[in-house]
Amino acid sequence: MTPIKITSLIFIVFALTLLCRWRVGGMFYYPDRTVHDTPDRHGLKYEEVSFQSKDGTRLSGWFIPAVGKAKGTVIHFHGNAQNMTAHFGFVSWLPSRGFNLFVFDYRGYGKSAGSAGRRGVYQDSLAALEYVSTRPDIDQKRLLVLGQSLGGANAIAALAARPPGGIRGVAIDSAFASYRGMVRDKIAEMPLLSFFKGPLSRLLIGDDYSADAVIASIAPTPLLIIHGTKDSVVPYSHGQRLFELARQPKQFWTLEGADHTEAFADSTSEYCTRLVAFFDAALVGSVTAGNKPAETDAVSGRNY
Repeated sequence: MTPIKITSLIFIVFALTLLCRWRVGGMFYYPDRTVHDTPDRHGLKYEEVSFQSKDGTRLSGWFIPAVGKAKGTVIHFHGNAQNMTAHFGFVSWLPSRGFNLFVFDYRGYGKSAGSAGRRGVYQDSLAALEYVSTRPDIDQKRLLVLGQSLGGANAIAALAARPPGGIRGVAIDSAFASYRGMVRDKIAEMPLLSFFKGPLSRLLIGDDYSADAVIASIAPTPLLIIHGTKDSVVPYSHGQRLFELARQPKQFWTLEGADHTEAFADSTSEYCTRLVAFFDAALVGSVTAGNKPAETDAVSGRNY
């Protein structure tokens, strides 16, 4: 290969790297400010709340009280697209099952100030846990967490950075194990760059606040990992890795044939009932050591 061709190849690789780095910067966050749904459309009372992140960024959320006597309070960490109002359907059924519900938006999402970024979103997740744990109108020793997709990764990182306090159970749905791992998987889909997926992913993004590095520290709080085998956004292998690195007590639900975050897309799903059973068991300290991720659940002959 001539010096000119070598120089051209280096330039092309450099240009592609810059392009990838630019794309990577935004691949984890797709916020909007649109109101897609509200609790009152589901016949639920709610309180619109505002609280501050560590750096003073003003964040927005909803507190929805349980219908009837509350068994506990679920803190929901939503995924990377739109805002909490678009994700409310995944959890709108929880108050009718006896749980207070707190949902919130990271910075740059919905009515929350600022713009999304990895460190800021991590701080916002910590702030949400702190806010709920100081509300005087709930039992602060009966807190539960449900994190989906990006929200699952955020929840794990935040939970690992603070004392468990009143957190009694954690459910993580369709979360990625690490930021760098997600970038590596996306590069692997690019024919020209797939051979360099390892070094390129290390060049393009750091692994700060990644779930796989800290998930073991969630124990002894009971942990549930949920993942679909046909997840087209976050590969099933990420759920397997999180489960393998976590310590007992832990459980893994494999959703055979399911795509991304489909477990709770239908409020009549048997997985909603099973999640309630997991939370109920966590509240009384009866969650047992779970199964291996290789075991699968077939859901009534249909996919979720």
